[in-house]
Amino acid sequence: MRKFGREKNQRNALMKSLAHNLALKGKIKTTEAKAKELRPFIEKLVTLGKKATPENAAPQRLSARRLLEARVGKMAAKKIALELSKDYKERTGGYTRITKLVPRKSDGAKMAVIEFVK
Repeated sequence: MRKFGREKNQRNALMKSLAHNLALKGKIKTTEAKAKELRPFIEKLVTLGKKATPENAAPQRLSARRLLEARVGKMAAKKIALELSKDYKERTGGYTRITKLVPRKSDGAKMAVIEFVK
């Protein structure tokens, strides 16, 4: 696990913020290292979102929805559960794609775009 020069709570907040923005926007530009750390985090959330859909039993759906809200916030959880999980209903994984970009001019950091696969 990468530490990004941050303490644990700050890393958790960073992942939560990146996942929130990715869920709402569908595509974000960030550093390659952050994108690679975000991928398993967001993919687990989409899988959890599949359990939070209305087709599932009420107790399972409610607990999955609450976990999603705790991990990414209410608006992003709603989008994951109601929209993204329907798009990936038949898919068992691999919901995101990382595309490498040219390094950032200011500090030379490797950049990447992470987006949901259509």
